[in-house]
Amino acid sequence: MEQRTMLNEAQLSILRLLGRMKTLEQVNELRQVISNYYAQKATEEMDRLWDAGQWSEQENEAVLKEHLRTPYKYAK
Repeated sequence: MEQRTMLNEAQLSILRLLGRMKTLEQVNELRQVISNYYAQKATEEMDRLWDAGQWSEQENEAVLKEHLRTPYKYAK
């Protein structure tokens, strides 16, 4: 059975942009622009949470101390 992946308009738009790029350097530049966009959005959301009193220095400290590694179970 053939499985198809449906792309949304945003994904198709990015693919069209990539199709026009001639070098890996151009792709890397676009990757950086997209990365900067998401970093800016994350910063804006954190600022909004801070201003609304939903985030504070205590939450920052808790995140820094949180252990997020996946525990691995080694085969015997």
